[in-house]
Amino acid sequence: MDAKSLPYEDGHFDMIISNSLVHHLPDPLPFFKELKRVVKSNGGIFMRDLIRPANAQIMNALVDSIGEEYDEYQKKLFRDSLHAALTLDEVNQLISLSGLLNVKVYQSSDRHWTAERGWCN
Repeated sequence: MDAKSLPYEDGHFDMIISNSLVHHLPDPLPFFKELKRVVKSNGGIFMRDLIRPANAQIMNALVDSIGEEYDEYQKKLFRDSLHAALTLDEVNQLISLSGLLNVKVYQSSDRHWTAERGWCN
């Protein structure tokens, strides 16, 4: 399914969960807008993805930390994913531009951001 054009009515879902999708999207804004469209106005949101490191030194340390069991090609893919990832400021801007409200965005590990909104009855 195309996450930017889902075959569901407006406000269809009580909760949306997304894990490691956003860094694969060349333009993630349509996804964020579609998420807003299909989740209920008081619906829960839980998104997690990679965060782009602030500099090459941090990126190199993260790539080195994944372990010796990964070959050079796998390390290249991880580095490419980190390059494609968003910063917290970029995620916050997408949340704002999409019109999503009451979403908390924060760095949840050395390599991930999380965006969440609690579900209310």
